[in-house]
Amino acid sequence: MSDAVPDLAQLKSGLKAAWMAGDFGQIGKYTAPEADRFVERLGIHSNTRVLDVACGTGNTAIPAARTGAAVTGVDIAPNLLEQARRRAAAEQLNVHFEEGDAEELPYPDRSLDVVLTMYGAMFAPRPDRVASELARVGKPGGLIAMANWTPEGYVGKFFRLTAKMVPPPPGIPAPTLWEDEATVRQRLSHYTSKLNLTRRISRMRYPFSPKENVAFFRQYFRPTQATFARLDTGRSGRISRTNGSDDDGTKHRDRRHHLRRCRVPGGSGYSCLNHRRSS
Repeated sequence: MSDAVPDLAQLKSGLKAAWMAGDFGQIGKYTAPEADRFVERLGIHSNTRVLDVACGTGNTAIPAARTGAAVTGVDIAPNLLEQARRRAAAEQLNVHFEEGDAEELPYPDRSLDVVLTMYGAMFAPRPDRVASELARVGKPGGLIAMANWTPEGYVGKFFRLTAKMVPPPPGIPAPTLWEDEATVRQRLSHYTSKLNLTRRISRMRYPFSPKENVAFFRQYFRPTQATFARLDTGRSGRISRTNGSDDDGTKHRDRRHHLRRCRVPGGSGYSCLNHRRSS
C-alpha cells in the first residue's frame, strides 16, 4: 500500500469511534425537520422497500416508515442505532436498524425500491465504492436519493476550517465533493443514464447565539471535540472566534445542501431530481 493512502482498517476504526463519541443525537435534533421535508419530497409510499444508509439516529428512516414503507436503517455506530430504535419504538413504528458500512452494504443486488442517505454516506472514505453500493442494491426502476452538504454553506465552511487546523488523512477525497456535479456524474456514470441535482437551503433554528453554537458542537460533536483537543490554546481561540462570527446575522441558521435523486430504468418516472441507472 502507498504511503499516501492510510490503512483502511485503521481509518474505519477511527471513523466508527468518532461517530460513537459525543452525542450526535443532540446534533441530529436540529436537522430532523429538514429530514422530514427531504423524505416528503421523495414520494415514498406503502409497499415500498427503503434503505437509509448511514441512518444515524433515524432522522430519515423514521419519517419514511410513517408512510407505511418497509424501512431498514444501517449505520456504523451502534449507539446511534440504539437511539434510532428508541425513537421508532416511541412512535410504534416497525423499522429494522442494524450495524453496517456504506461501502459494504449487507443486502442483495437489486433488492430495494428506494435507497436514501442524508448527510451520511458522503463521509465514507471511498466515495466510488459508496456509489457502486448504492447502485448495486437498488432495483431497476428504483430511486436513489442523497442530501449532501455543500462547501460554500455553513457546514462546508466549518469542515474546511477545521481541516486547515487538523488535516484529514492523506488520499481521502473531501466529503463535500459529493456536491460537485462533475464529480457526481463521474462517480455515477457507470450506473445511471440520467442525473439531476438541486440545491436547497436547509434551515436549522438553534436557540442560541453563534458563539454558543460552537460550544454546543464542542460538547456533542466528536469531530469538533477532536479538533479542539489537538489544538493549542491560541489556535483553539482562533477557531472559536472564526466559527462564532455571524457576518450576515443568519449564517448559523442556514446550511446549504444538494439533493441527488437517482432512478434506474424500468420503472415509473419522477418529474424532477432523478437519474436512471443503465441496464
